[in-house]
Amino acid sequence: MRIENGKKGMGTVEVIIILAVLVGIALIFREAITNFVQGIIDGTLNNQSILEKLRVK
Repeated sequence: MRIENGKKGMGTVEVIIILAVLVGIALIFREAITNFVQGIIDGTLNNQSILEKLRVK
């Protein structure tokens, strides 16, 4: 398979750009993401029926 000149590194550059955009979005919505995850954790760990199901007998 023949690779054209200048096209060899495009995959790496595209991945880096996508990662940079995702990190930027995560930083912008950091508080909302933290609150969402904290709500899921609190809802799960504060529910006694879920804890009883997870308890090893």
